[in-house]
Amino acid sequence: MELLVFGHAGPPALAFSTSCGRFFDFENFGMVAAVQHRLDTGDLQIFCVDSVDAESWYNRTVVPRARLSRHLRFEHYLLDEVVPFIRYLNCNPSLAAVGCSFGGYHAVNIGLRHPEIFSSILSMGGALDPSGFLSGYYDQDCYLNLPTHYMPNMHDAHYFHHYRRNTCVLATGVNDVCREMNQQMAHILHTKEIPCQLDVWGDNAGHDWHTWQRMIQAYL
Repeated sequence: MELLVFGHAGPPALAFSTSCGRFFDFENFGMVAAVQHRLDTGDLQIFCVDSVDAESWYNRTVVPRARLSRHLRFEHYLLDEVVPFIRYLNCNPSLAAVGCSFGGYHAVNIGLRHPEIFSSILSMGGALDPSGFLSGYYDQDCYLNLPTHYMPNMHDAHYFHHYRRNTCVLATGVNDVCREMNQQMAHILHTKEIPCQLDVWGDNAGHDWHTWQRMIQAYL
């Protein structure tokens, strides 16, 4: 799979684009330019990955179990290939998971599932509950990839050890169609006493690249 790397040093961030997005979206839609000064000074490095959303969650030509299996293979690719590649290029011990819209789901899900790998999460307008893509199908793997489902039941001390050392930012807009999902996720995390910063931006902030450009400048 293709990816793009921006910057030469600094804390690395794994970036997920929007629904069925491509690895070049962060560049084409101004997200890279929004933090160009940090990239140039070696204060940030961004790794933009491609997606398989069109073959997984959004692929209604196959049964839901096949959609989920494709998503799990994508996660294995990220953990077994992309993360080692990041570690090869960048010795900084931190690693952020960053995403917009459905990419926010990917960032939150992988960050919560693997908090020993991802030390921070930044979701911008995250579409955090894709259960509606499964046509009513539900199994253990579905449960374990829906953060709003598995986090209320999370009790594992190993995970909490990392959660409480890591950072999580859920940024959304006052006019964002995904605002309620973000508020729900923040409530779940706060109930578990897991640090989470929920920011609802005013000033007519919505679910769009212009808003996310401002957010990535503020948080990353």
